[in-house]
Amino acid sequence: MATSTFLSAQTINSPSISFRRVPAKLHSFSARPIRTASRRSSAIRAELNASLVISLSTGLSLFLGRFVFFNFQRENVAKQVPEQNGKTHFEAGDVRAKEYVGLLKSNDPVGFNIVDVLAWGSIGHVVAYYILATSSNGYDPKFFG
Repeated sequence: MATSTFLSAQTINSPSISFRRVPAKLHSFSARPIRTASRRSSAIRAELNASLVISLSTGLSLFLGRFVFFNFQRENVAKQVPEQNGKTHFEAGDVRAKEYVGLLKSNDPVGFNIVDVLAWGSIGHVVAYYILATSSNGYDPKFFG
């Protein structure tokens, strides 16, 4: 598989150009023969497809948020209702403390709404970018042996 080299006009006309990376085809005065066969390295390196990693990580995160952690999350949110003297702020007379329920409406049977999708989707993206960043810098955690 031959790789092609693209050079912009700015790099060709710059006074500090280095001819080490310019292919021999561009030099008419070059004494080196033009190589048509590409150099192949003997090391095989597996690269992760970024879109596949991000999609799978986000999908897995949404699945876990919907089917595994949903009840745990809702129970903890219900415990965090702000109160004053044993009453919620709305019951105590603060009419602006009423929750905006239009954003939290959903046709999902258990109530997985847009806020949950955005939260769990962002967690999936963070995990995916961590996987991509650590795999590209040579870090190998050896999870499976």
